[in-house]
Amino acid sequence: MSSLRKVDPTAFDTAVREKEMVLVDFGAEWCPPCKALAPILEELQTEEGERLSILKVDCDESPELAGRFGVMSMPTVILFQNGEPVDKLVGLRPKDAYRAAYGRYMVN
Repeated sequence: MSSLRKVDPTAFDTAVREKEMVLVDFGAEWCPPCKALAPILEELQTEEGERLSILKVDCDESPELAGRFGVMSMPTVILFQNGEPVDKLVGLRPKDAYRAAYGRYMVN
């Protein structure tokens, strides 16, 4: 079970504005690459928790959110800055790819 906070459509818009940088993992419980991604994102949350929030959206439970952001494959990770989507990574990537994505937008 993931320690990442799961959000639904009612909480989504508020949740992506809680911090300047928010990664949202769009996936599903049955998806093997999504399961492999969970520990990577949990590590990033532990390392960057002060500067970055990581949320999880279950596409089966919230298909309207998946549709709203054009999620066609899982996992898809979308980076939000100040509540607006700024980057999208489709498919399982190494940890450094996620770090590089948010690193391009963070000010030290």
